[in-house]
Amino acid sequence: MKLFLSTLAFAIVLASQFVCAQGFEDQQRRYPRVREAIREKEALLSKLFESKDIEYPPRQILIRIFKKEKILQLWSASIDNFPFRLIKEYPICVTSGNLGPKKQRGDRQIPEGFYFIDRFNPSSNFHLSLGINYPNRSDKILGVSGNLGGDIFIHGGCVTIGCIPITDDYIKELYWVAVQAKAKGQSKIPVHIFPTKLGDENMDRLKKTFPDSGKLIAFWQNLKTVYDRFEQNQKLPTIRVNEQGTYLFSR
Repeated sequence: MKLFLSTLAFAIVLASQFVCAQGFEDQQRRYPRVREAIREKEALLSKLFESKDIEYPPRQILIRIFKKEKILQLWSASIDNFPFRLIKEYPICVTSGNLGPKKQRGDRQIPEGFYFIDRFNPSSNFHLSLGINYPNRSDKILGVSGNLGGDIFIHGGCVTIGCIPITDDYIKELYWVAVQAKAKGQSKIPVHIFPTKLGDENMDRLKKTFPDSGKLIAFWQNLKTVYDRFEQNQKLPTIRVNEQGTYLFSR
């Protein structure tokens, strides 16, 4: 009897999550800019995912951002733990600040680290926008306490003071893909932001460019451990943060 009740409770939770997810997509469809994105991009996205042999709408996606290269990558996988595949690269229209993490309000820096999408704004001042959960736990430990700032978005347009603009045209694609992934049950869409592609050559280049910045190099070396793991197997590691603000991963 206890097993039956536990199974029933689990089924009810899954059903409620599905209903909430579907409700989210229906809610998003009410907004004119979202409907415009669907009209313009649905067929294109369907063909794009089909060409990568990934189901569409996607069950899970990953966003990777490389500041120096000004590239935002969209990755997707069909099932849990299935290797991710690169779907498309989007040019970042403009960046602000320098290489290195965001540490305080007003420094114009684009954050660096491991985040997830925590807001969907279908009526953004920059057409459509996806909020990033900056500051995360690492930022709160390593940044300027009480003055970290916030409101970091991936959005349309071509202006920034710390956000990631990819133009109105491209944000239509990314926003709608993210809506569908959330509607399929991906509650936290990961966003990995790096100073550059952290292969060994680029890491050596950073060390030469910033010879007197030991803490910054150590921070980038920490990001590189997760970067390298994904490059090896295209699977998402489980990431956590310790009391020193260091990223740790498993799996």
